Amino acid sequence: MVLSGCSAYDFPDPTPEDFAVHGIDISRWQGDIDWHQARKSGVAFAWIKATEGGDHVDPRFVDNWIGARKAGVPRGAYHFYYFCRPVEEQISWVKEIVPQDPQALPLVLDMEWNAHSKTCQKRPGRTKILRDMKVFLDEMERYYGKRPVIYSSVDFHRDRLVGALKGEHFWLRSVASYPNNIYDQRDDWVFWQYTAEGRIPGIKGDVDRNAFFGTKSQFRDWLNGDLKR
Repeated sequence: MVLSGCSAYDFPDPTPEDFAVHGIDISRWQGDIDWHQARKSGVAFAWIKATEGGDHVDPRFVDNWIGARKAGVPRGAYHFYYFCRPVEEQISWVKEIVPQDPQALPLVLDMEWNAHSKTCQKRPGRTKILRDMKVFLDEMERYYGKRPVIYSSVDFHRDRLVGALKGEHFWLRSVASYPNNIYDQRDDWVFWQYTAEGRIPGIKGDVDRNAFFGTKSQFRDWLNGDLKR
């Protein structure tokens, strides 16, 4: 419906404050976390770094995994993909480290270029990446019972993912603008990472903050696996 005298350009892009459900993603760099205080501050979910490649585990993963659960914060694990290890080795490593917990959020497959890596400068082509991603997603869904969420950065998505993997649940990093403005053919995202400089009671220093695309009731449906994006 178009209102008389108005056009689509009269309406500004949504801001993070327009969304009802917010969470965080964390790793060793956040140090000791008071999960009870974080929950009281409104943290509705957390993704915790677990693994990278085929042999690295975040040294604070277990503490964060247990601490978030005890505080009642819905939490899941994320795996940082490493382009110099076969996908099969990375799958095996995730299974070794991340527990099978039916109450956890879906696993996240973190797909982004790592320009700072001292050990891997490979940038595989689109065909190989999409093939390996599907292998990873299918096996993780079979093993954990939930289809993983795909995290992507602007440059990686532009280089490899435009127009691909329709129907998957995406979590997009976009700290400068609303995701729809900078991600080509990806306006069906589910989570938006909108800042790397968030501040949360219970966490010292900066932390990534994220918004869920819908309402609180839609988030509850998503947690129960009942929501189709």
